[in-house]
Amino acid sequence: MPSVERLQHLQKVLADNGLDAAALIPGPGFFYLTGSVHHVMERPIVLLVPREGRPAIVIPDLEADFFASKGFKADHFRWADADGFEGAFAAALAHMELLDGRIGIEGQNMRFFESEAIRRNAPDAALLDAQELISSIRLSKVPEEIEALRRAIRISEQALENTVTWLRAGMTEREVANFLINQMSELGGQGLSFEPLVLGGDNSSRPHGKIRDDVPLTAGDALIFDFGTVINGYPADITRTFFIRKANEEARALYAAVLHANTVGRETARPGLPCGELDAIVTQTLLDAGYGDYILHRTGHGLGLDVHEGPWITRGNEALLEPGMVFTIEPGLYKIDVLGVRVEDNVVITDDGLESLTSYPRELRIIG
Repeated sequence: MPSVERLQHLQKVLADNGLDAAALIPGPGFFYLTGSVHHVMERPIVLLVPREGRPAIVIPDLEADFFASKGFKADHFRWADADGFEGAFAAALAHMELLDGRIGIEGQNMRFFESEAIRRNAPDAALLDAQELISSIRLSKVPEEIEALRRAIRISEQALENTVTWLRAGMTEREVANFLINQMSELGGQGLSFEPLVLGGDNSSRPHGKIRDDVPLTAGDALIFDFGTVINGYPADITRTFFIRKANEEARALYAAVLHANTVGRETARPGLPCGELDAIVTQTLLDAGYGDYILHRTGHGLGLDVHEGPWITRGNEALLEPGMVFTIEPGLYKIDVLGVRVEDNVVITDDGLESLTSYPRELRIIG
Protein backbone atom coordinates (compact mmCIF):
# COMPACT_ATOMS: atom_id res chain seq x y z
CA MET A 1 0.00 0.00 0.00
CA PRO A 2 1.37 3.45 -0.86
CA SER A 3 2.03 5.66 2.15
CA VAL A 4 1.98 9.44 2.40
CA GLU A 5 4.30 9.15 5.42
CA ARG A 6 6.88 7.20 3.42
CA LEU A 7 6.80 9.78 0.64
CA GLN A 8 7.19 12.62 3.15
CA HIS A 9 10.08 10.80 4.81
CA LEU A 10 11.94 10.54 1.51
CA GLN A 11 11.23 14.17 0.70
CA LYS A 12 12.65 15.25 4.04
CA VAL A 13 15.80 13.18 3.38
CA LEU A 14 16.17 14.87 -0.01
CA ALA A 15 15.72 18.35 1.46
CA ASP A 16 18.13 17.66 4.32
CA ASN A 17 20.81 16.56 1.85
CA GLY A 18 20.43 19.30 -0.72
CA LEU A 19 18.80 17.23 -3.45
CA ASP A 20 16.00 18.55 -5.63
CA ALA A 21 14.61 15.11 -6.49
CA ALA A 22 15.17 11.39 -6.47
CA ALA A 23 14.82 9.12 -9.48
CA LEU A 24 13.79 5.51 -8.82
CA ILE A 25 13.20 2.54 -11.08
CA PRO A 26 11.04 -0.49 -10.17
CA GLY A 27 12.52 -2.41 -7.29
CA PRO A 28 12.43 -2.36 -3.49
CA GLY A 29 12.46 1.44 -3.06
CA PHE A 30 9.87 1.95 -5.79
CA PHE A 31 7.60 -0.71 -4.27
CA TYR A 32 8.06 0.70 -0.75
CA LEU A 33 6.77 4.09 -1.90
CA THR A 34 4.13 3.13 -4.45
CA GLY A 35 2.99 -0.42 -3.67
CA SER A 36 3.45 -1.23 -7.36
CA VAL A 37 5.55 -4.08 -8.77
CA HIS A 38 6.86 -3.98 -12.34
CA HIS A 39 9.38 -6.18 -14.12
CA VAL A 40 12.55 -4.35 -15.08
CA MET A 41 12.82 -4.82 -18.83
CA GLU A 42 13.71 -2.83 -21.92
CA ARG A 43 10.93 -0.29 -21.41
CA PRO A 44 12.03 2.31 -18.83
CA ILE A 45 9.84 3.23 -15.88
CA VAL A 46 11.27 6.09 -13.80
CA LEU A 47 9.62 7.69 -10.78
CA LEU A 48 10.70 11.28 -10.05
CA VAL A 49 10.15 12.35 -6.44
CA PRO A 50 10.71 16.08 -5.76
CA ARG A 51 11.81 17.31 -2.36
CA GLU A 52 8.40 18.92 -2.09
CA GLY A 53 5.21 18.59 -4.09
CA ARG A 54 3.75 15.90 -6.29
CA PRO A 55 5.89 13.15 -7.87
CA ALA A 56 5.86 12.29 -11.57
CA ILE A 57 6.37 9.03 -13.40
CA VAL A 58 7.63 8.22 -16.88
CA ILE A 59 5.83 5.02 -17.78
CA PRO A 60 4.90 3.03 -20.90
CA ASP A 61 1.23 2.87 -21.85
CA LEU A 62 0.93 -0.85 -21.14
CA GLU A 63 2.05 -0.39 -17.49
CA ALA A 64 0.27 2.88 -16.68
CA ASP A 65 -3.16 1.58 -15.71
CA PHE A 66 -1.72 -1.02 -13.35
CA PHE A 67 0.44 1.62 -11.66
CA ALA A 68 -2.56 3.95 -11.31
CA SER A 69 -4.60 1.17 -9.70
CA LYS A 70 -2.25 1.17 -6.69
CA GLY A 71 -3.38 4.65 -5.69
CA PHE A 72 -0.03 6.41 -5.59
CA LYS A 73 -0.55 10.05 -6.50
CA ALA A 74 1.75 11.14 -9.33
CA ASP A 75 1.61 12.97 -12.64
CA HIS A 76 1.83 10.46 -15.47
CA PHE A 77 4.04 10.97 -18.53
CA ARG A 78 3.04 8.04 -20.68
CA TRP A 79 4.77 6.87 -23.79
CA ALA A 80 3.92 4.38 -26.54
CA ASP A 81 6.25 1.96 -28.28
CA ALA A 82 5.59 3.67 -31.60
CA ASP A 83 6.84 7.02 -30.25
CA GLY A 84 9.57 5.97 -27.83
CA PHE A 85 10.28 7.33 -24.37
CA GLU A 86 12.41 10.37 -25.15
CA GLY A 87 9.52 12.82 -25.25
CA ALA A 88 8.10 11.57 -21.99
CA PHE A 89 11.41 12.11 -20.21
CA ALA A 90 11.74 15.61 -21.67
CA ALA A 91 8.21 16.57 -20.63
CA ALA A 92 8.50 15.11 -17.13
CA LEU A 93 11.83 16.75 -16.33
CA ALA A 94 10.65 20.11 -17.61
CA HIS A 95 7.37 19.81 -15.69
CA MET A 96 9.30 19.01 -12.51
CA GLU A 97 11.66 21.95 -13.09
CA LEU A 98 14.65 19.63 -12.89
CA LEU A 99 16.51 20.77 -16.02
CA ASP A 100 19.32 22.11 -13.85
CA GLY A 101 18.52 20.35 -10.56
CA ARG A 102 20.42 17.98 -8.32
CA ILE A 103 18.89 14.56 -8.88
CA GLY A 104 19.74 11.60 -6.65
CA ILE A 105 19.60 8.20 -8.35
CA GLU A 106 19.76 4.67 -7.00
CA GLY A 107 23.33 4.04 -8.06
CA GLN A 108 23.12 0.28 -7.53
CA ASN A 109 19.77 -0.10 -9.29
CA MET A 110 19.39 2.40 -12.12
CA ARG A 111 20.71 1.19 -15.45
CA PHE A 112 22.95 3.22 -17.75
CA PHE A 113 20.32 3.85 -20.42
CA GLU A 114 17.86 5.22 -17.87
CA SER A 115 20.37 7.63 -16.35
CA GLU A 116 21.41 8.69 -19.86
CA ALA A 117 17.79 9.44 -20.75
CA ILE A 118 17.72 11.83 -17.79
CA ARG A 119 21.07 13.39 -18.79
CA ARG A 120 20.01 13.95 -22.40
CA ASN A 121 16.80 15.68 -21.41
CA ALA A 122 18.23 17.61 -18.46
CA PRO A 123 21.81 18.27 -19.62
CA ASP A 124 22.44 20.88 -16.94
CA ALA A 125 21.25 18.68 -14.09
CA ALA A 126 23.67 16.93 -11.73
CA LEU A 127 23.06 13.20 -11.25
CA LEU A 128 24.34 11.95 -7.91
CA ASP A 129 24.49 8.48 -6.37
CA ALA A 130 21.91 8.60 -3.57
CA GLN A 131 21.49 4.86 -3.04
CA GLU A 132 22.12 5.02 0.71
CA LEU A 133 19.99 8.13 1.21
CA ILE A 134 17.02 6.73 -0.68
CA SER A 135 17.19 3.34 1.01
CA SER A 136 17.66 4.92 4.45
CA ILE A 137 13.91 5.45 4.75
CA ARG A 138 13.55 1.65 4.95
CA LEU A 139 16.06 1.11 7.77
CA SER A 140 13.53 0.77 10.61
CA LYS A 141 10.73 -1.72 10.02
CA VAL A 142 7.17 -1.27 11.24
CA PRO A 143 5.22 -4.16 12.81
CA GLU A 144 3.56 -5.32 9.58
CA GLU A 145 6.95 -5.58 7.88
CA ILE A 146 8.36 -7.58 10.77
CA GLU A 147 5.31 -9.86 10.72
CA ALA A 148 5.90 -10.60 7.02
CA LEU A 149 9.51 -11.47 7.85
CA ARG A 150 8.35 -13.73 10.70
CA ARG A 151 6.05 -15.63 8.34
CA ALA A 152 8.77 -16.01 5.73
CA ILE A 153 11.17 -17.28 8.40
CA ARG A 154 8.67 -19.76 9.88
CA ILE A 155 8.01 -21.29 6.46
CA SER A 156 11.72 -21.43 5.66
CA GLU A 157 12.59 -23.11 8.94
CA GLN A 158 9.91 -25.76 8.52
CA ALA A 159 11.08 -26.41 4.96
CA LEU A 160 14.62 -26.85 6.23
CA GLU A 161 13.56 -29.33 8.90
CA ASN A 162 11.56 -31.32 6.36
CA THR A 163 14.56 -31.37 4.05
CA VAL A 164 17.24 -32.47 6.53
CA THR A 165 14.93 -35.17 7.87
CA TRP A 166 14.42 -36.48 4.32
CA LEU A 167 17.92 -36.28 2.84
CA ARG A 168 20.43 -39.14 2.83
CA ALA A 169 24.08 -39.56 2.01
CA GLY A 170 24.58 -40.22 -1.68
CA MET A 171 22.21 -37.47 -2.80
CA THR A 172 23.58 -34.48 -4.70
CA GLU A 173 23.44 -30.84 -3.70
CA ARG A 174 21.04 -30.21 -6.59
CA GLU A 175 18.63 -32.92 -5.45
CA VAL A 176 18.57 -31.50 -1.94
CA ALA A 177 18.14 -27.92 -3.18
CA ASN A 178 15.22 -28.90 -5.40
CA PHE A 179 13.49 -30.63 -2.50
CA LEU A 180 14.02 -27.58 -0.28
CA ILE A 181 12.59 -25.25 -2.92
CA ASN A 182 9.52 -27.44 -3.33
CA GLN A 183 9.00 -27.56 0.42
CA MET A 184 9.03 -23.77 0.72
CA SER A 185 6.47 -23.52 -2.07
CA GLU A 186 4.20 -26.21 -0.64
CA LEU A 187 4.28 -24.55 2.79
CA GLY A 188 3.07 -21.24 1.39
CA GLY A 189 6.22 -19.38 0.37
CA GLN A 190 5.63 -16.78 -2.33
CA GLY A 191 8.98 -17.11 -4.06
CA LEU A 192 12.69 -17.39 -3.36
CA SER A 193 14.69 -14.78 -1.48
CA PHE A 194 17.53 -15.81 -3.82
CA GLU A 195 18.66 -19.02 -5.47
CA PRO A 196 19.35 -21.26 -2.46
CA LEU A 197 22.86 -22.39 -1.65
CA VAL A 198 23.20 -26.05 -0.71
CA LEU A 199 26.93 -26.68 -0.53
CA GLY A 200 28.54 -29.90 0.65
CA GLY A 201 32.05 -31.09 1.44
CA ASP A 202 34.79 -28.96 -0.08
CA ASN A 203 32.10 -26.81 -1.73
CA SER A 204 30.99 -25.63 1.71
CA SER A 205 34.29 -23.72 1.96
CA ARG A 206 33.10 -21.30 -0.77
CA PRO A 207 30.65 -18.82 0.83
CA HIS A 208 28.95 -18.16 -2.51
CA GLY A 209 29.68 -21.48 -4.17
CA LYS A 210 27.66 -22.98 -7.00
CA ILE A 211 25.38 -25.95 -6.43
CA ARG A 212 26.72 -29.16 -7.96
CA ASP A 213 24.58 -31.86 -9.55
CA ASP A 214 27.27 -34.50 -10.00
CA VAL A 215 28.96 -34.88 -6.59
CA PRO A 216 27.22 -37.10 -4.02
CA LEU A 217 27.18 -36.15 -0.35
CA THR A 218 29.39 -38.48 1.68
CA ALA A 219 29.99 -39.24 5.35
CA GLY A 220 31.93 -36.47 7.08
CA ASP A 221 30.86 -33.73 4.66
CA ALA A 222 29.78 -30.39 6.01
CA LEU A 223 26.53 -29.27 4.38
CA ILE A 224 25.63 -25.57 4.35
CA PHE A 225 22.11 -24.33 3.61
CA ASP A 226 21.76 -20.59 2.85
CA PHE A 227 18.20 -19.90 1.70
CA GLY A 228 14.81 -18.35 2.36
CA THR A 229 11.35 -17.74 1.04
CA VAL A 230 9.45 -14.46 0.60
CA ILE A 231 6.16 -13.21 2.07
CA ASN A 232 4.63 -9.98 0.76
CA GLY A 233 8.00 -8.97 -0.66
CA TYR A 234 9.95 -9.61 2.56
CA PRO A 235 12.60 -12.36 2.47
CA ALA A 236 14.04 -14.73 5.02
CA ASP A 237 17.81 -15.27 4.83
CA ILE A 238 18.86 -18.21 6.98
CA THR A 239 22.03 -20.29 7.10
CA ARG A 240 22.60 -23.51 8.99
CA THR A 241 25.47 -25.99 8.72
CA PHE A 242 25.04 -29.74 9.23
CA PHE A 243 27.33 -32.76 8.91
CA ILE A 244 26.61 -35.94 7.01
CA ARG A 245 26.71 -38.99 9.35
CA LYS A 246 29.76 -37.78 11.32
CA ALA A 247 31.94 -34.77 12.06
CA ASN A 248 35.66 -34.96 12.77
CA GLU A 249 37.49 -33.04 15.50
CA GLU A 250 38.49 -30.17 13.22
CA ALA A 251 34.92 -29.72 11.96
CA ARG A 252 33.58 -29.69 15.50
CA ALA A 253 36.13 -27.09 16.58
CA LEU A 254 35.25 -24.78 13.67
CA TYR A 255 31.57 -25.21 14.39
CA ALA A 256 32.02 -24.40 18.07
CA ALA A 257 33.92 -21.20 17.21
CA VAL A 258 31.26 -20.02 14.74
CA LEU A 259 28.39 -20.83 17.08
CA HIS A 260 30.12 -18.91 19.87
CA ALA A 261 30.59 -15.90 17.60
CA ASN A 262 26.93 -16.04 16.58
CA THR A 263 25.86 -16.22 20.23
CA VAL A 264 28.08 -13.29 21.19
CA GLY A 265 26.58 -11.25 18.34
CA ARG A 266 23.02 -11.95 19.42
CA GLU A 267 23.83 -11.20 23.06
CA THR A 268 25.74 -7.99 22.28
CA ALA A 269 23.55 -6.18 19.74
CA ARG A 270 21.44 -3.39 21.25
CA PRO A 271 20.16 0.10 20.46
CA GLY A 272 22.94 2.68 20.29
CA LEU A 273 25.72 0.22 19.47
CA PRO A 274 27.67 1.19 16.32
CA CYS A 275 27.31 -1.36 13.53
CA GLY A 276 31.08 -1.49 13.12
CA GLU A 277 31.58 -2.23 16.81
CA LEU A 278 29.23 -5.21 16.64
CA ASP A 279 31.23 -6.58 13.69
CA ALA A 280 34.49 -6.02 15.57
CA ILE A 281 33.24 -7.83 18.67
CA VAL A 282 31.94 -10.84 16.73
CA THR A 283 35.04 -11.06 14.55
CA GLN A 284 37.33 -10.84 17.57
CA THR A 285 35.84 -14.04 18.97
CA LEU A 286 36.91 -15.85 15.79
CA LEU A 287 40.37 -14.28 15.96
CA ASP A 288 40.71 -15.27 19.61
CA ALA A 289 39.89 -18.85 18.64
CA GLY A 290 42.86 -18.79 16.24
CA TYR A 291 40.92 -18.77 12.97
CA GLY A 292 41.88 -15.41 11.50
CA ASP A 293 42.97 -17.01 8.22
CA TYR A 294 39.53 -18.52 7.74
CA ILE A 295 37.49 -15.29 7.97
CA LEU A 296 36.17 -14.16 4.58
CA HIS A 297 33.27 -11.79 5.27
CA ARG A 298 31.62 -9.32 7.64
CA THR A 299 29.20 -10.22 10.42
CA GLY A 300 25.97 -9.29 8.63
CA HIS A 301 23.73 -7.05 6.57
CA GLY A 302 20.32 -5.47 6.79
CA LEU A 303 17.29 -7.44 5.68
CA GLY A 304 14.09 -6.06 4.18
CA LEU A 305 12.65 -5.64 0.72
CA ASP A 306 16.26 -6.13 -0.39
CA VAL A 307 17.93 -9.28 0.88
CA HIS A 308 21.05 -7.16 1.32
CA GLU A 309 20.43 -3.58 2.50
CA GLY A 310 21.38 -1.33 5.39
CA PRO A 311 22.33 -1.46 8.16
CA TRP A 312 25.69 -2.95 7.21
CA ILE A 313 27.27 -4.86 10.11
CA THR A 314 30.83 -4.24 9.09
CA ARG A 315 33.85 -2.53 10.58
CA GLY A 316 34.09 1.16 9.80
CA ASN A 317 30.33 1.67 9.81
CA GLU A 318 29.69 4.16 12.60
CA ALA A 319 25.90 4.17 12.15
CA LEU A 320 24.09 3.26 15.35
CA LEU A 321 21.67 0.37 15.71
CA GLU A 322 18.12 1.57 16.31
CA PRO A 323 14.83 -0.14 17.26
CA GLY A 324 13.14 -1.67 14.24
CA MET A 325 16.35 -2.41 12.34
CA VAL A 326 16.40 -5.97 10.98
CA PHE A 327 19.69 -7.59 10.00
CA THR A 328 21.61 -10.85 9.91
CA ILE A 329 24.23 -12.16 12.27
CA GLU A 330 26.16 -14.69 10.21
CA PRO A 331 29.74 -15.34 11.25
CA GLY A 332 31.52 -17.97 9.19
CA LEU A 333 34.84 -19.78 8.87
CA TYR A 334 36.13 -21.27 5.63
CA LYS A 335 39.09 -23.58 5.18
CA ILE A 336 39.31 -23.37 1.41
CA ASP A 337 38.78 -26.68 -0.43
CA VAL A 338 38.16 -28.49 2.87
CA LEU A 339 35.06 -27.23 4.69
CA GLY A 340 33.11 -24.20 5.73
CA VAL A 341 30.77 -23.39 8.61
CA ARG A 342 28.26 -20.54 8.85
CA VAL A 343 25.36 -19.94 11.25
CA GLU A 344 23.06 -17.10 10.21
CA ASP A 345 20.17 -15.65 12.15
CA ASN A 346 17.71 -12.86 11.28
CA VAL A 347 17.31 -10.44 14.19
CA VAL A 348 15.51 -7.19 15.02
CA ILE A 349 16.63 -4.47 17.42
CA THR A 350 14.07 -3.81 20.15
CA ASP A 351 13.76 -0.89 22.55
CA ASP A 352 16.16 -2.51 24.99
CA GLY A 353 18.05 -5.23 23.12
CA LEU A 354 17.56 -7.75 20.36
CA GLU A 355 15.02 -10.37 19.33
CA SER A 356 16.00 -13.27 17.09
CA LEU A 357 13.31 -13.80 14.48
CA THR A 358 14.89 -17.13 13.60
CA SER A 359 14.47 -19.95 16.09
CA TYR A 360 15.83 -23.00 14.23
CA PRO A 361 18.23 -24.93 16.51
CA ARG A 362 21.87 -23.87 16.27
CA GLU A 363 23.60 -26.81 17.92
CA LEU A 364 25.81 -29.07 15.81
CA ARG A 365 23.65 -31.72 14.16
CA ILE A 366 24.49 -34.93 12.33
CA ILE A 367 22.10 -35.85 9.50
CA GLY A 368 21.78 -38.27 6.60
